[in-house]
Amino acid sequence: MRPVLRLLPLPLCIALSLQAHAADGMPPDWGLCPTVDAVKPFVDAQSLPDGLKIDNTRQETEIEGDALSGTEENPVFNGNVTLRRGSQFMGADQLTYDKQQERYVAEGSIRFQGSGLRVVAARAQGDQASDTHTIEQLDYQLLDRRGNGGADSVTLVGNQGSLKGATYTTCAPDQRQWQLSARQIDIDTDKGFAVARGATLRVGKVPVLYMPWFMFPTDERRRTGLLFPSISNSSRNGFDWRQPIYLNLAPNYDATLSPRIMTSRGFQLGAQFRYLVEGGKGTLEGAYMPDDDLRGRDRGMFRYTAFQNVASHWQARANVNWISDTRYFEDFSSSLDGLSQYTAFSEIGLYGRGRGWDAAITADHWQLADYTLSESDLPYDRLPRAYLSVDRPLVGLLHWGVNAETVRFQHETEPAGSRVDLKPWLSLPLRGDAWFLTPTLAYRYTQYALDDALAQSLGGSSPSRGQSIFSVDGGLFFDRETRVKGKDYLQTIEPRIFYLRVPYTDQADMPLFDTQPLTFSWGQLFRDNRYSGADRQADANQVTVAVSTRMIRQSDGRERFSASLGQIHYLDASRVFLPGEPITEQGRSAWVADANYAPTDRWTFGASYQWEPKFKRTDLASVRARYLLPDDGVFNLGYRYRRDVLEQVDLSFLYPINDSWSAVGRYYYSLFDNKALETVAGVQWDSCCVAVRVVARRYVHNRAGDLSNALMFEIELKGLGSAGQDTQRVLRRSVLGYNRDDLYLVPPQTATGQPSPPDIDDASP
Repeated sequence: MRPVLRLLPLPLCIALSLQAHAADGMPPDWGLCPTVDAVKPFVDAQSLPDGLKIDNTRQETEIEGDALSGTEENPVFNGNVTLRRGSQFMGADQLTYDKQQERYVAEGSIRFQGSGLRVVAARAQGDQASDTHTIEQLDYQLLDRRGNGGADSVTLVGNQGSLKGATYTTCAPDQRQWQLSARQIDIDTDKGFAVARGATLRVGKVPVLYMPWFMFPTDERRRTGLLFPSISNSSRNGFDWRQPIYLNLAPNYDATLSPRIMTSRGFQLGAQFRYLVEGGKGTLEGAYMPDDDLRGRDRGMFRYTAFQNVASHWQARANVNWISDTRYFEDFSSSLDGLSQYTAFSEIGLYGRGRGWDAAITADHWQLADYTLSESDLPYDRLPRAYLSVDRPLVGLLHWGVNAETVRFQHETEPAGSRVDLKPWLSLPLRGDAWFLTPTLAYRYTQYALDDALAQSLGGSSPSRGQSIFSVDGGLFFDRETRVKGKDYLQTIEPRIFYLRVPYTDQADMPLFDTQPLTFSWGQLFRDNRYSGADRQADANQVTVAVSTRMIRQSDGRERFSASLGQIHYLDASRVFLPGEPITEQGRSAWVADANYAPTDRWTFGASYQWEPKFKRTDLASVRARYLLPDDGVFNLGYRYRRDVLEQVDLSFLYPINDSWSAVGRYYYSLFDNKALETVAGVQWDSCCVAVRVVARRYVHNRAGDLSNALMFEIELKGLGSAGQDTQRVLRRSVLGYNRDDLYLVPPQTATGQPSPPDIDDASP
């Protein structure tokens, strides 16, 4: 019988379409929701294992009942009537069917269960010949996702349907804290869209939004139309309205236009174009403001990210960024990341990787994004750059390899040139169960071809350098089983010695294109060069002595304690140094120490420290502590110090007061500047299906160090969406562990390894 097939799409379409505005960010937290079904499970319904797919159109309909009366042409089924077709079930107290007229009437305890849906209704009737069906007093429960609701009546005519008095909510039946209802919804399942009339959103019993008419999709097909607008208000932008318009151009590409009005700035048009092709995809996005009232000029940005597989081992990638002016990141980003970004970096290239090798041909460009700097402060562009890295076995345990690079440097204001850098090497990695020893011999040759202006200042157009590099890296592993407070641990002690010998070569006639001293850290103890780039190769005759220890819990493999201590002993003074760089004299480097301790599963402590013995001073200190409170709360405390650069204290927390209320805050203070960089204080109320957050924020909003105030409010209707400003993004950025998954994330990187550009948070104050 067809009515059992026709009942499925409509309520499911209502639920899916009414929750089409669900947020794309963090998934809703349903932890406070009791498991209460608006429509109770049917004892006599056929249940199927999760994930089993059945084509119901190929199944026969089986009808059963306690009694059969009437005639052959007009059968009447009475008492516990059930209809089954594949995975679908329908039950009723009575079913009457007129075979000649092809009409049916189902009455009394109408029950329906299909894929992901459970329905009860008072009455159902229909005409099979005209494909017309009517269901009255309908209630439904979604099974694959949270949601329930009902309708006064549903009328089906072919592939079109009309609902009267339809509702939808994700709340429990006895706690309807919000509900979306519509006077009438007309659905066309063939075209996949619906039109709602007289739609009202209520929070509690208070109507907060009324839409007299709107169109929305009922399935996953993409369609051209309006998306939900974004509305906010801030002291920087004023009243801010953005209305996205989605354009479904083809199955494999689409576009979104975002006209926007900011009363303090003016009109802006944003656009995004996405495409998907075999072996690749890409996104182009940009924004243009004809005249920014606050800056008195046109503003805009462009970004293009893409990759394309071109062969089994080769991939083309692009990460292109452009901004109209040096204040763009500062004006359109509400985080400290926007203030710290002083360039917009772009790179395109062809990258290859195989067994024991990787290579690339790239080109990159730096654009100034800090008005306090000049073009001369920008790094050199590399147009183009090619590199090759090989690491292959040679004979027995012997390995060979080469690191090669050729690059052409260009700059807007500075003379430039080209460079070829070759570094072939041989290595013999030896290791046993409790030791390793790796001697390595390399030779580095660097050759330049300089522009005339630079050649005149350095005394030659083609300076070169050749240096041998010899190193030996060795270590031991000691471990023992021990027992602490009744728990079994594996304790390790790992001493390590690294010897480096690089003869001195005069490099005063060589330019500085992309070379800077590396920040002294644990990793630098075991490097063969203390500089980035190939313009300088430091001479060295030094020994690094280091030791590490770990305590690993045997029951789960968790590291409870770790500590590392190391120092470089300079046997000779280094004669290579950059302008303004301190000379590395004979003697000892700063001690580098790092430790982490987790006394319990909730407490974690960490510290990093660098002590300069020659001057008896601290070069770097960092202390961090984290406590995971019950009910997903967290407390963070950090202190950071780098001599003559920064000294900061960072305190943040998420404190659950009870099951519904929690407080959140951050105090980020610079002792070096005697100024608070960011202060956040807020409260949030969470219930089964509604969350409300109020956050006050005071933060540095420009490079001059000026502070701005913001008061943010957000109400989240779980399963539907949120209204107000995106407080969760601010809180996740300010409080590490606000979302527990963030404790295990790393900062985003682009495909080329360069830091991602800051989020352009236009809707934030």
